[in-house]
Amino acid sequence: MTDRTRQFEAAALPHLDAAWNLARWLLRDDQLADDAVQEAYLRAFRFFEGLRGESARPWLLGIVRNACYDWMRQNRQLADQVEFDELRDSESAAAPASADAGDPARLWEQRAQGERVNAAIDALPPVYREVIVLRELEEMRYEDIARIAGVPLGTVMSRLSRARALLRDSLRAERPGDAGERTHHAGF
Repeated sequence: MTDRTRQFEAAALPHLDAAWNLARWLLRDDQLADDAVQEAYLRAFRFFEGLRGESARPWLLGIVRNACYDWMRQNRQLADQVEFDELRDSESAAAPASADAGDPARLWEQRAQGERVNAAIDALPPVYREVIVLRELEEMRYEDIARIAGVPLGTVMSRLSRARALLRDSLRAERPGDAGERTHHAGF
């Protein structure tokens, strides 16, 4: 094994789970995510010398993102893009409520809510899905997300705000018996 290979492994392998998670959420398929991550790691290895003093995680996740978008473009799966609207996309997000972890009924409700959240994330267009996954699931900084997505910081913040609003709307629409509550919270 060469020094270059060892250096690459040390820099890239700790981020394999994050790479797969991003690919899985973007492509919505475990096998496609495996393929995209493999392709991205091959690309990353080829261009590893270009990584100078930067954090490997955003660099690598940017390559994973590009591999996923390449696949989606080749397979015409970018049709679910949503138009950007400055007023709508700059809404603020509401904070989630905490739950009582000891109650079995509450645990079931949390699991069901988790499934609804995952389905709502999965239904988002790719540009919104990626920022939610990178920020909320991978806990990445806005600056790193901007590097990964190749967009300005303001665009990341707008997309994240819009993604959160779409998630809120989707989750509100799914809750039974919330018609009155939806009217009451229409200002969000």
